[in-house]
Amino acid sequence: MTNSRFDRRRFLEQGLTLIASGGLVGPSNTTSAAPEPVAPKGELPPRKFRLGMVTYMMGAQMDVPTLIKTLKEVQFEAVELRTGHKHGVEPTLSAEKRREVKKQFEDAGVVLWGLGTTCEFHSPDPAAVRKNIESCAAFCKLAKDIGARGVKVRPNGLPKQVPVEKTLEQIGKALAECGKHAEDNGVEIWLEVHGGVDPPHIRTIMDQCGHKKVGVCWNSNASDVKDGSVREYFTLLRKNLLSCHITDLFNPKYPWRELFVLMRQTGYDRYTLAEIPAAPDPVNALKRYREQWLSLSS
Repeated sequence: MTNSRFDRRRFLEQGLTLIASGGLVGPSNTTSAAPEPVAPKGELPPRKFRLGMVTYMMGAQMDVPTLIKTLKEVQFEAVELRTGHKHGVEPTLSAEKRREVKKQFEDAGVVLWGLGTTCEFHSPDPAAVRKNIESCAAFCKLAKDIGARGVKVRPNGLPKQVPVEKTLEQIGKALAECGKHAEDNGVEIWLEVHGGVDPPHIRTIMDQCGHKKVGVCWNSNASDVKDGSVREYFTLLRKNLLSCHITDLFNPKYPWRELFVLMRQTGYDRYTLAEIPAAPDPVNALKRYREQWLSLSS
């Protein structure tokens, strides 16, 4: 496979059409050739990681009660709530509403894993970077109040008019400041591998940051893959891996089995979060997705 970049938003939007016709998460794809296991099942440690969901774009139009009900029905254990969606879990919530959200998830036994923000720190405008740091701090406080484990942030491209090394250093320093806010609130920061900022650059950012509360969110991009394998880039980021987004598990071009084997071999014990298109029948789509996840990760 070539190491070409892919447009994640375009992929997800195209998936809306595919999933509606049963083409993304459905029986018609279950016969697609899957990558060969990289180790016999009997030689692998048990799976410690679990399955959850990101509310982008599946779940985007669900309020909190509907989201919880759906997750329980399909046996997904956790959720990352994307900002700007119908559930409305935002820093603007009152103290009373925050307690209410926390109680709803706790009573249901669903893990409120994280908050998916659009906080980003690559802009050449210092005022924009400062605004995003302040927004991240507000999400850290929200995460604490509602019982979430972490806050997802991202790069969203690298400005062409600035040397790459300078921007990577800037992002790292901003993340270190965000890490202090996270530590003050007993939560974590997860930097998503996003916006064409590939694993080697993410490694540089992590080295520039150096804060114990800041880590990486693997994002299952096509650019993770070199010569058909994710091993090199997974190994590059593994020591900082704190969360993981997974996409179309029925796509044989991404080495899902290898990714899950590497997670088992290295003891990853957190969540793999489905970031997939919405569907006319979300319960059926998510049940099929879970079946595929079990098959590939077992």
